[in-house]
Amino acid sequence: MPSTESNKLLLAATAAAEDKKAEDIRILALDPSESGLTDYFLICNGTNDRQNVAISDEIELKLKREFGVYPNSVEGRRQAEWILMDYVDFIVHIFSPEKRAFYGLERLRKSATSLSVAELNTELKASIAAVRKAPKKAAAKKTVAKAVKKAPAKKAAAKKTVAKAAKKAPAKKAPAKKAVKAAKKVVAKKAPAKKKSSKR
Repeated sequence: MPSTESNKLLLAATAAAEDKKAEDIRILALDPSESGLTDYFLICNGTNDRQNVAISDEIELKLKREFGVYPNSVEGRRQAEWILMDYVDFIVHIFSPEKRAFYGLERLRKSATSLSVAELNTELKASIAAVRKAPKKAAAKKTVAKAVKKAPAKKAAAKKTVAKAAKKAPAKKAPAKKAVKAAKKVVAKKAPAKKKSSKR
């Protein structure tokens, strides 16, 4: 699926073509199963070769200025009947009217979906909204993870408290045992005295 960044670049390229009065601007979303090369074609035409060069210059300048992005390659600028600008995620085709009619890229790509600028804008807004929702979900997961981590710590603390209480309990029992022993000794001392009196 095309990234938010590539959609922004494509919209900027379309705006640049519109600024230079390009005609019949079309955006084709290519079928991923048929085209592993790129996601979109931006197709337009000028009325003459000079306008075609001006359109390609404006697209290149706008994307360089606003995004710091350069085309991977530019072909056909010298003849300017069909200028091809490769931006990896999308390819710009700027035709003369005759060459566009002759090659008929729109006809060749029957599986491609034609998009308007408004549709691409809607798609871009949806992808931005999805990106904004994703961090919230991640934050919620982190909160749950922290709670899970804290829970064993609380259990461990509870176990320590129980262990301490268990250790203290025998200490409390010990004095009681001593008292019993002391009592037995007292009884033992008294017992022989009684025996002496019985002999008399």
